[in-house]
Amino acid sequence: MGRTLSGLVGALLALALILFVAVPLGAVLVKSIHLEAPLPPEEMRRVVLGALDRLTPEERATQLARWQQALDPRARMETTAATLEHLEQKVGWDRRGAFDEQIAAAKEAVAALDPALAVRFETEFPLQMVILHKRVPLAFRLQDRLDPPSFETLRSGTRPGFSFRLHAEFLSSPHLVKAAWNSVLVSAVTTVLAVTLAFALVYGLRRGVVPMPGAVRALILLPLVSPPVIMAFAAILLFGRQGLVTRHLLDSGLGLVEADTFNLYGFWGVVVAMVLSYLPHAAIVLDDVLARHGGPLEEAAASQGAGPGQIFRHVTLPLARPGILGAALVVFIQSMTDFGNPLVIGRGFPVLAGIVYTEITGFQNLALAAALCLWLILPGLVGYALFVKLGASRRFTTQASNARPPELPVPPMARRALRGTALVTALAVLLFYGVVLAGALTRVWGIDYTPTLDHFRLDPEFESSFARNLGLPLVWSSLEIAGMAAFLGGFVSLAIAYLAERSPLPGRQLLGLAAVLPGVVPGVLFGLGYLVAFNAPFGEKALSLSGGAAILVINILFANIYVGVLAGRATLQRLDRAIDDAAASLGASLAQTFWYVTLPLLGRVFVLATLYIFVHGMVTLSGVMFLVSPDHMLASVGILMHAEGGRYGIACAMTVAIMLIVLVVLALLRLAAARPGLAMVAWPGAGPGPAIGRA
Repeated sequence: MGRTLSGLVGALLALALILFVAVPLGAVLVKSIHLEAPLPPEEMRRVVLGALDRLTPEERATQLARWQQALDPRARMETTAATLEHLEQKVGWDRRGAFDEQIAAAKEAVAALDPALAVRFETEFPLQMVILHKRVPLAFRLQDRLDPPSFETLRSGTRPGFSFRLHAEFLSSPHLVKAAWNSVLVSAVTTVLAVTLAFALVYGLRRGVVPMPGAVRALILLPLVSPPVIMAFAAILLFGRQGLVTRHLLDSGLGLVEADTFNLYGFWGVVVAMVLSYLPHAAIVLDDVLARHGGPLEEAAASQGAGPGQIFRHVTLPLARPGILGAALVVFIQSMTDFGNPLVIGRGFPVLAGIVYTEITGFQNLALAAALCLWLILPGLVGYALFVKLGASRRFTTQASNARPPELPVPPMARRALRGTALVTALAVLLFYGVVLAGALTRVWGIDYTPTLDHFRLDPEFESSFARNLGLPLVWSSLEIAGMAAFLGGFVSLAIAYLAERSPLPGRQLLGLAAVLPGVVPGVLFGLGYLVAFNAPFGEKALSLSGGAAILVINILFANIYVGVLAGRATLQRLDRAIDDAAASLGASLAQTFWYVTLPLLGRVFVLATLYIFVHGMVTLSGVMFLVSPDHMLASVGILMHAEGGRYGIACAMTVAIMLIVLVVLALLRLAAARPGLAMVAWPGAGPGPAIGRA
């Protein structure tokens, strides 16, 4: 019975991972090369002839005569040219000339035909007229008499095929190539600055030279609980054309600059926004490495006469090398796929992710967007290959028992530099989030600074807050969707981890691999995959998930379960299998063992997985940008739309609401973890582990 249940659960989870992970990712690849190619002229002629044959002779004659009488002179000229070409007669006028001249020339060409050709011309002309101008009306007239593939072929005049034309178009388009190089450039600069800054901050925190370390840690991590475009948004409020600093201080106040020309829009604005957005990602990776730092090694180097600079270059940096490379990879990939910050503050600085967004929302060109998404992940794959190669070239091993900071004093100059860096970074984060709070309480930023609470109003009749469609109620919509995804995702991630580690099912490792796959692909690619795969699954519109809440919940769930799966597998690998065997020997089924034995032991992992999905569900943008609808909108998307439209007060109010909700949830979990006897609600940051995760 246990094995049967295990197999059934495993099969259901495998089916879910295939449908909601493998199929969307595969759909993007197929969409980029599965193109609708125009039918060749002779094949098009056969298709139209076959359709006309489905009309009765009376219908055909009547309809063709009506359409032919309704032709305007330009359409008649184009049909004449097509008919002559079909009859292998030279079109003797300039097809690029003025239409009046072409129309006159077409009449002369028809009048000059010999009698035999004239008869053939009169016979062929109606058919070419339908091919050029009346094919779509004919298709809909015959829709109930044609099977769906035949109807679609007649309507579109194309047939499905495979081609790398869009990939070649990317390589040959100066605009797209420039955007790609812009993406690489801004990502590289962001990576260098963010990793350098994160290393300085974490190093100072670990060495104990930064005052108020708890507050500094909290500020470093604060961007994790806010939508990703907030930094660009705050930069505009401070340093934009109507910015508090550029317009009111440097321009109007001191007269030093022209705010219309001296502002943060463009390349450096994108860099500043991205550095502050992805600083916490780099800090978490680096802190995990520096937490296991071999302090005695530095002390041994000092005992051999090495100076502080030599110790840092030859001991500290080599030991931190894996963390530096890992942090660089994470920041680079995140920056490459970020379209929100460039969209808000880039203004004339195109990046590839932004073009993907434009192709989907502006032109509905899913095929080109899919092709660009595949090129978008190429630099990340190259970066990963370099990470593996560089990481394998030099390896160092330190014992866990020696994982402590060195007791060597930090040189005074370095101490002052580290403290100054921490102070400036903390003040910058405070300034950026402070201006967001101020914007939420200001009537019109840059014009009318009158304090107001109007942006927090929930009255649906208060149109200026967009409360009916795009205002504060979207926060509650995000809360519902993220909450559902988090609750389900916590159990799903632990079930996958348990089956991958403890079940005897064949292919269980593939189950675990499929679950972590969304963690290594850009969110924009995963979201586009859902748009392509579930708009009309298997060609059936009735099965479409587009525009509903379900597709948002499923996307958020499967895009983020990899954290819980990895954490669950790591924990299970440290737990003795004898615990499960003992439960089984006492007659417990697989479900009972999982629920009463394994799940309580994985309480911390369950909370971590649920919390991670919830937080990301509240602030995610790239993965859900193409899946929202007027009936099911998310707050993070609404914030981007308001920021683009200059409605800064509403965007600020929504941001403040999201951050308050996330922080309240975190605080409640910490309080719950402090109560005795609550094994299932353990605070992920409590106890031993990276200090950067604890404020």
